[in-house]
Amino acid sequence: MSDELATPLTAMLGCRLPVIQTAMGWVAEPVLVAATAEAGGFGFLGAAVMTPVEAAAKIAEVRRRTPLRFGVNFHMFQPGAAELVDVILANREQVAAVSFGRGPDGRMIARFRDAGIRCVPTVGAVKHARKMAALGADMLVVQGGEGGGHTGSVATTVLLPQVLDAVDLPVVAAGGFADGRGLAAALAYGAVGIAMGTRFLMTRESPVPAQVKHYYIGARTDDILVTDKVDGIPQRMIRNPALTRVTGGGRIGSWTSALSAGLAMKRATGASWPQLLRMAQGMRRHGGLSLSQALRAAAAPALLQRAVVGGDAEGGLMATGQVAGRIEDLPSVADLLGGIEREARARIAALTAAPPLKRKHA
Repeated sequence: MSDELATPLTAMLGCRLPVIQTAMGWVAEPVLVAATAEAGGFGFLGAAVMTPVEAAAKIAEVRRRTPLRFGVNFHMFQPGAAELVDVILANREQVAAVSFGRGPDGRMIARFRDAGIRCVPTVGAVKHARKMAALGADMLVVQGGEGGGHTGSVATTVLLPQVLDAVDLPVVAAGGFADGRGLAAALAYGAVGIAMGTRFLMTRESPVPAQVKHYYIGARTDDILVTDKVDGIPQRMIRNPALTRVTGGGRIGSWTSALSAGLAMKRATGASWPQLLRMAQGMRRHGGLSLSQALRAAAAPALLQRAVVGGDAEGGLMATGQVAGRIEDLPSVADLLGGIEREARARIAALTAAPPLKRKHA
């Protein structure tokens, strides 16, 4: 008998469950990635905020913690991107996939595919899905507007079927998922699995400091909003004093926050101002941003780091999916995925069970 949870995702990525742990900067660290793999899911290391040397060390740490396969996330505008690609390729026997938003071109995707590494970009619009399919991506993660961080305006329930109809690739559903009911629903739509960020952030193995995790637990749906004031691109975040400061002010406030964010990023990564400006210019060309917006986009990870690494729940920014408004616990990754599997199987069984026979009256 076939396993309803064995999908093209599990076949392509070599995991047992069709559940992806997304690559959150400063959060998707080796402990979380390895725990996800050991529990049957597929985890992505968040290397988009790492130097090549840091990424090499973190990849090695994941490999020490688990013999199972995992992925690495990056973007082509980060400092040292070319060197990071070489690091990923050097670990091809265990790094099974790369994920990206601001991604490589077709030639770079071909390099990964030639090395046997699957390319799994995240998209938030049908046109981007078509573009990634044309460039040679192996599978797509489609994030609806409920998702955390940079997000679109179209709900998952609308965007997912649009993309499924538009491309002939396996599609993973993201945005609003946290449990087995969601996995069963995604499979019913025709997706090959789900990807979750916020739900994995809110686990015991997540490296986020306890006081920040409890800030997430305390956030209700009304405390979670979308703003384009951070870097010019809509992002979903928890309302807190830092977000209020960043989103206030006009043109002068925009440049002040951009330079402040750039300085924070410079201190955190050791990047020079020319490197930050080159990264910002790359993002500007890619996304049609103003220079101040692009600089803030390049530096925004440092503001996120202040919360999820430094533990400053009021002075840092906290990206989140809307689903955080209904999550009230911090399970282990093993308990989380075990519960998702049991619930998904139960829902699928209930939906596919034969209806009871009607008894004939004498």
